[in-house]
Amino acid sequence: MGAAETRAVPLRRWPWIALLLALSWPAHSQQLEPRAYSPNPVGIHFITLNAGRTDGDVLTDAASPIQDFKVKVNESAIGYGQSFALADRMASFGIVVPYAAGEATGTLDGESRIVHRNGFADLRVRFTASLLKGSALDPAAFARQPPDRTLGVSLVVSAPTGEYFDDKLVNLGTNRWGFKPELGGARQFGRWTVDGTLGGWFYTKNPDFLLGPKEQDPIGVVQGHVSYTFAPRLWLGLGLTWYSGGQSTVGGVEQPDSLDNSRAGITLALPIGKQQSVKLAYSTGTSARAGGEYDNYAISWQFLWFD
Repeated sequence: MGAAETRAVPLRRWPWIALLLALSWPAHSQQLEPRAYSPNPVGIHFITLNAGRTDGDVLTDAASPIQDFKVKVNESAIGYGQSFALADRMASFGIVVPYAAGEATGTLDGESRIVHRNGFADLRVRFTASLLKGSALDPAAFARQPPDRTLGVSLVVSAPTGEYFDDKLVNLGTNRWGFKPELGGARQFGRWTVDGTLGGWFYTKNPDFLLGPKEQDPIGVVQGHVSYTFAPRLWLGLGLTWYSGGQSTVGGVEQPDSLDNSRAGITLALPIGKQQSVKLAYSTGTSARAGGEYDNYAISWQFLWFD
Protein backbone atom coordinates (compact mmCIF):
# COMPACT_ATOMS: atom_id res chain seq x y z
CA MET A 1 0.00 0.00 0.00
CA GLY A 2 1.01 3.59 -0.51
CA ALA A 3 1.96 5.95 2.27
CA ALA A 4 -1.46 7.61 2.21
CA GLU A 5 -3.13 4.28 2.94
CA THR A 6 -0.99 3.33 5.91
CA ARG A 7 -0.70 6.54 7.93
CA ALA A 8 -2.53 6.71 11.26
CA VAL A 9 -5.28 9.14 12.19
CA PRO A 10 -3.38 11.90 14.10
CA LEU A 11 -3.93 11.64 17.84
CA ARG A 12 -3.33 15.38 18.27
CA ARG A 13 -6.42 16.07 16.15
CA TRP A 14 -8.51 13.33 17.75
CA PRO A 15 -7.24 13.15 21.36
CA TRP A 16 -9.96 10.74 22.55
CA ILE A 17 -9.94 8.22 19.70
CA ALA A 18 -8.57 5.45 21.94
CA LEU A 19 -11.40 5.85 24.44
CA LEU A 20 -13.86 3.93 22.30
CA LEU A 21 -11.76 0.85 22.96
CA ALA A 22 -10.94 1.84 26.52
CA LEU A 23 -14.53 1.85 27.74
CA SER A 24 -15.74 -1.27 25.93
CA TRP A 25 -12.62 -3.42 25.71
CA PRO A 26 -12.37 -5.16 29.12
CA ALA A 27 -15.44 -7.35 28.50
CA HIS A 28 -13.87 -9.06 25.51
CA SER A 29 -10.41 -10.34 24.63
CA GLN A 30 -8.61 -9.74 27.94
CA GLN A 31 -11.13 -11.37 30.24
CA LEU A 32 -9.72 -14.28 32.26
CA GLU A 33 -12.16 -17.16 32.75
CA PRO A 34 -10.78 -19.98 34.94
CA ARG A 35 -12.71 -23.26 34.94
CA ALA A 36 -14.91 -22.09 32.09
CA TYR A 37 -15.12 -25.73 30.92
CA SER A 38 -15.48 -27.43 34.31
CA PRO A 39 -17.88 -30.41 34.30
CA ASN A 40 -21.47 -29.85 35.40
CA PRO A 41 -24.61 -31.99 35.57
CA VAL A 42 -27.57 -31.19 33.32
CA GLY A 43 -30.63 -29.47 34.73
CA ILE A 44 -28.79 -26.63 36.52
CA HIS A 45 -30.15 -23.06 36.42
CA PHE A 46 -28.15 -20.15 37.79
CA ILE A 47 -28.35 -16.40 38.22
CA THR A 48 -25.25 -14.24 38.58
CA LEU A 49 -24.64 -10.68 39.72
CA ASN A 50 -21.26 -9.20 38.84
CA ALA A 51 -19.40 -6.02 39.69
CA GLY A 52 -15.97 -4.95 38.52
CA ARG A 53 -13.59 -2.04 38.18
CA THR A 54 -10.89 -1.36 35.61
CA ASP A 55 -8.28 1.25 36.44
CA GLY A 56 -5.07 2.17 34.66
CA ASP A 57 -3.21 3.41 31.60
CA VAL A 58 -4.49 2.85 28.08
CA LEU A 59 -1.91 4.54 25.87
CA THR A 60 1.66 3.50 26.66
CA ASP A 61 3.56 5.00 23.72
CA ALA A 62 5.97 7.60 25.08
CA ALA A 63 5.81 9.45 21.74
CA SER A 64 2.07 10.08 22.08
CA PRO A 65 1.06 13.73 22.57
CA ILE A 66 -1.40 12.60 25.24
CA GLN A 67 0.20 12.38 28.67
CA ASP A 68 -1.05 10.71 31.88
CA PHE A 69 -3.87 9.02 29.96
CA LYS A 70 -5.93 6.86 32.31
CA VAL A 71 -9.36 5.26 32.49
CA LYS A 72 -11.63 4.19 35.32
CA VAL A 73 -14.51 1.93 34.35
CA ASN A 74 -17.07 0.42 36.74
CA GLU A 75 -19.15 -2.40 35.28
CA SER A 76 -22.05 -4.32 36.76
CA ALA A 77 -23.96 -7.13 35.09
CA ILE A 78 -26.78 -9.58 35.61
CA GLY A 79 -26.76 -12.98 33.97
CA TYR A 80 -28.79 -16.15 33.63
CA GLY A 81 -27.74 -19.59 32.44
CA GLN A 82 -28.72 -23.23 32.37
CA SER A 83 -27.26 -26.62 31.46
CA PHE A 84 -29.13 -29.23 29.45
CA ALA A 85 -28.66 -32.42 27.43
CA LEU A 86 -27.91 -32.15 23.73
CA ALA A 87 -28.36 -35.78 22.64
CA ASP A 88 -26.01 -37.51 25.12
CA ARG A 89 -23.73 -34.51 25.54
CA MET A 90 -23.82 -31.74 28.14
CA ALA A 91 -24.56 -28.26 26.83
CA SER A 92 -25.24 -24.86 28.37
CA PHE A 93 -26.62 -21.46 27.49
CA GLY A 94 -26.03 -18.12 29.19
CA ILE A 95 -26.86 -14.45 28.71
CA VAL A 96 -25.28 -11.39 30.37
CA VAL A 97 -26.56 -7.80 30.35
CA PRO A 98 -23.82 -5.32 31.46
CA TYR A 99 -24.08 -1.74 32.64
CA ALA A 100 -21.00 0.46 32.74
CA ALA A 101 -19.89 3.86 33.98
CA GLY A 102 -16.56 5.18 32.74
CA GLU A 103 -14.23 8.12 33.14
CA ALA A 104 -11.13 8.93 31.12
CA THR A 105 -8.57 11.61 31.91
CA GLY A 106 -5.49 12.89 30.15
CA THR A 107 -3.30 15.90 29.42
CA LEU A 108 -2.90 17.31 25.91
CA ASP A 109 -0.51 20.26 25.37
CA GLY A 110 -0.64 21.00 29.08
CA GLU A 111 -4.44 21.04 29.21
CA SER A 112 -6.33 18.46 31.30
CA ARG A 113 -9.24 16.66 29.65
CA ILE A 114 -11.94 14.43 31.14
CA VAL A 115 -14.82 12.43 29.61
CA HIS A 116 -17.68 10.60 31.41
CA ARG A 117 -20.07 7.95 30.11
CA ASN A 118 -22.64 5.68 31.78
CA GLY A 119 -25.25 3.33 30.36
CA PHE A 120 -25.76 -0.19 29.05
CA ALA A 121 -22.88 -1.93 27.31
CA ASP A 122 -23.24 -4.68 24.70
CA LEU A 123 -25.27 -7.75 25.64
CA ARG A 124 -23.42 -11.09 25.46
CA VAL A 125 -24.77 -14.60 24.83
CA ARG A 126 -22.80 -17.84 25.18
CA PHE A 127 -23.56 -21.38 24.01
CA THR A 128 -21.31 -24.29 25.04
CA ALA A 129 -21.43 -27.96 24.05
CA SER A 130 -19.30 -30.92 25.14
CA LEU A 131 -17.47 -32.99 22.53
CA LEU A 132 -17.40 -36.06 24.80
CA LYS A 133 -20.06 -38.73 24.41
CA GLY A 134 -22.04 -39.58 27.53
CA SER A 135 -21.22 -36.27 29.24
CA ALA A 136 -24.90 -35.38 29.84
CA LEU A 137 -25.24 -36.64 33.43
CA ASP A 138 -28.12 -35.95 35.76
CA PRO A 139 -27.25 -34.70 39.28
CA ALA A 140 -27.43 -38.18 40.85
CA ALA A 141 -25.12 -39.79 38.26
CA PHE A 142 -22.79 -36.79 38.41
CA ALA A 143 -22.52 -37.05 42.22
CA ARG A 144 -21.67 -40.78 42.04
CA GLN A 145 -18.82 -40.30 39.57
CA PRO A 146 -17.87 -36.70 38.68
CA PRO A 147 -15.98 -36.49 35.36
CA ASP A 148 -12.26 -35.76 35.70
CA ARG A 149 -11.93 -34.23 32.22
CA THR A 150 -13.87 -32.14 29.74
CA LEU A 151 -13.51 -31.07 26.12
CA GLY A 152 -15.93 -28.71 24.45
CA VAL A 153 -16.63 -25.86 22.08
CA SER A 154 -18.43 -22.59 22.63
CA LEU A 155 -19.67 -19.54 20.78
CA VAL A 156 -19.96 -16.12 22.41
CA VAL A 157 -21.98 -13.47 20.59
CA SER A 158 -21.72 -9.78 21.48
CA ALA A 159 -24.78 -7.87 20.21
CA PRO A 160 -24.74 -4.12 19.45
CA THR A 161 -27.23 -3.21 22.18
CA GLY A 162 -25.02 -0.84 24.16
CA GLU A 163 -25.31 2.93 24.29
CA TYR A 164 -23.80 4.42 21.13
CA PHE A 165 -23.71 7.95 19.68
CA ASP A 166 -22.44 8.28 16.11
CA ASP A 167 -21.37 11.89 16.74
CA LYS A 168 -19.06 10.93 19.64
CA LEU A 169 -15.79 9.01 19.83
CA VAL A 170 -16.41 7.85 23.40
CA ASN A 171 -19.05 5.14 23.63
CA LEU A 172 -19.99 2.22 25.86
CA GLY A 173 -21.42 0.18 22.98
CA THR A 174 -19.44 -0.84 19.91
CA ASN A 175 -22.22 -0.58 17.27
CA ARG A 176 -21.14 -3.89 15.73
CA TRP A 177 -21.53 -7.62 16.22
CA GLY A 178 -18.76 -9.72 17.75
CA PHE A 179 -18.37 -13.51 17.53
CA LYS A 180 -15.95 -15.65 19.52
CA PRO A 181 -15.73 -19.37 18.64
CA GLU A 182 -13.61 -21.31 21.12
CA LEU A 183 -12.22 -24.75 21.94
CA GLY A 184 -11.56 -25.54 25.59
CA GLY A 185 -11.13 -28.29 28.12
CA ALA A 186 -10.13 -29.18 31.66
CA ARG A 187 -8.31 -32.07 33.36
CA GLN A 188 -8.37 -32.87 37.06
CA PHE A 189 -5.39 -34.38 38.92
CA GLY A 190 -6.52 -35.02 42.48
CA ARG A 191 -7.18 -31.60 43.98
CA TRP A 192 -5.46 -29.85 41.06
CA THR A 193 -7.28 -28.74 37.90
CA VAL A 194 -5.62 -27.59 34.69
CA ASP A 195 -7.73 -25.95 31.99
CA GLY A 196 -7.21 -23.92 28.86
CA THR A 197 -8.91 -22.39 25.84
CA LEU A 198 -8.07 -21.39 22.27
CA GLY A 199 -10.34 -19.00 20.39
CA GLY A 200 -10.69 -15.74 18.56
CA TRP A 201 -12.89 -12.66 18.25
CA PHE A 202 -14.36 -11.74 14.84
CA TYR A 203 -16.13 -8.42 14.29
CA THR A 204 -18.49 -6.89 11.76
CA LYS A 205 -17.99 -3.35 10.46
CA ASN A 206 -19.07 -0.28 12.40
CA PRO A 207 -20.42 1.91 9.57
CA ASP A 208 -21.23 4.86 11.84
CA PHE A 209 -17.86 5.49 13.48
CA LEU A 210 -17.25 9.24 13.70
CA LEU A 211 -14.03 9.21 11.66
CA GLY A 212 -15.34 6.90 8.96
CA PRO A 213 -16.39 3.23 8.63
CA LYS A 214 -14.38 1.13 11.06
CA GLU A 215 -13.25 -2.47 10.56
CA GLN A 216 -11.08 -4.65 12.78
CA ASP A 217 -9.02 -7.76 12.13
CA PRO A 218 -9.71 -10.89 14.22
CA ILE A 219 -8.10 -11.19 17.65
CA GLY A 220 -6.60 -14.55 18.62
CA VAL A 221 -6.94 -15.47 22.31
CA VAL A 222 -5.16 -18.21 24.31
CA GLN A 223 -5.76 -18.88 28.01
CA GLY A 224 -4.32 -21.29 30.57
CA HIS A 225 -5.23 -21.83 34.23
CA VAL A 226 -4.21 -23.99 37.15
CA SER A 227 -6.28 -24.19 40.33
CA TYR A 228 -6.37 -26.05 43.63
CA THR A 229 -9.56 -27.27 45.34
CA PHE A 230 -9.49 -27.04 49.15
CA ALA A 231 -13.06 -28.27 49.61
CA PRO A 232 -16.09 -28.72 47.36
CA ARG A 233 -16.61 -25.42 45.47
CA LEU A 234 -13.77 -23.76 47.43
CA TRP A 235 -10.80 -23.23 45.13
CA LEU A 236 -8.00 -20.83 44.23
CA GLY A 237 -6.76 -20.42 40.68
CA LEU A 238 -3.99 -18.65 38.74
CA GLY A 239 -4.33 -17.82 35.06
CA LEU A 240 -2.60 -16.25 32.09
CA THR A 241 -4.04 -15.02 28.79
CA TRP A 242 -2.37 -13.85 25.60
CA TYR A 243 -4.14 -12.10 22.74
CA SER A 244 -2.83 -10.89 19.40
CA GLY A 245 -4.04 -9.15 16.24
CA GLY A 246 -7.02 -6.83 16.02
CA GLN A 247 -5.52 -4.10 13.83
CA SER A 248 -8.25 -1.64 12.88
CA THR A 249 -8.94 0.30 9.68
CA VAL A 250 -10.80 3.61 9.89
CA GLY A 251 -12.09 5.21 6.70
CA GLY A 252 -9.77 2.96 4.69
CA VAL A 253 -6.69 3.99 6.71
CA GLU A 254 -4.87 1.29 8.69
CA GLN A 255 -4.19 2.16 12.34
CA PRO A 256 -1.04 1.21 14.34
CA ASP A 257 -3.07 -0.60 17.04
CA SER A 258 -2.28 -4.29 16.52
CA LEU A 259 -2.24 -6.17 19.83
CA ASP A 260 0.39 -8.47 21.29
CA ASN A 261 -0.62 -8.37 24.95
CA SER A 262 -0.79 -10.67 27.96
CA ARG A 263 -2.49 -10.57 31.35
CA ALA A 264 -2.23 -12.61 34.54
CA GLY A 265 -4.87 -13.10 37.20
CA ILE A 266 -5.93 -14.83 40.40
CA THR A 267 -9.43 -16.06 41.34
CA LEU A 268 -10.84 -17.27 44.65
CA ALA A 269 -14.18 -19.12 44.74
CA LEU A 270 -16.06 -19.34 48.06
CA PRO A 271 -19.20 -21.44 48.65
CA ILE A 272 -22.11 -20.02 50.65
CA GLY A 273 -24.36 -22.89 51.64
CA LYS A 274 -25.46 -25.38 48.99
CA GLN A 275 -26.87 -23.00 46.38
CA GLN A 276 -24.74 -19.87 46.51
CA SER A 277 -21.13 -18.94 45.87
CA VAL A 278 -18.95 -15.85 45.54
CA LYS A 279 -15.91 -15.31 43.32
CA LEU A 280 -13.21 -12.69 43.89
CA ALA A 281 -10.86 -11.98 41.00
CA TYR A 282 -7.95 -9.71 40.16
CA SER A 283 -5.96 -9.39 36.93
CA THR A 284 -3.23 -7.11 35.64
CA GLY A 285 -1.33 -6.54 32.41
CA THR A 286 2.03 -8.28 32.16
CA SER A 287 3.02 -7.05 28.68
CA ALA A 288 1.35 -4.81 26.14
CA ARG A 289 2.03 -3.52 22.64
CA ALA A 290 -1.12 -1.35 22.58
CA GLY A 291 -2.89 -0.50 25.84
CA GLY A 292 -3.69 -3.20 28.36
CA GLU A 293 -1.58 -1.94 31.28
CA TYR A 294 -4.41 -1.67 33.76
CA ASP A 295 -5.76 -3.48 36.82
CA ASN A 296 -9.14 -5.18 37.00
CA TYR A 297 -10.97 -6.12 40.20
CA ALA A 298 -14.17 -8.17 40.13
CA ILE A 299 -16.65 -9.85 42.45
CA SER A 300 -19.53 -12.09 41.42
CA TRP A 301 -22.37 -13.82 43.28
CA GLN A 302 -24.11 -16.90 41.94
CA PHE A 303 -27.32 -18.64 42.96
CA LEU A 304 -28.15 -22.02 41.42
CA TRP A 305 -31.00 -24.51 41.50
CA PHE A 306 -31.95 -27.77 39.77
CA ASP A 307 -34.95 -28.72 37.64
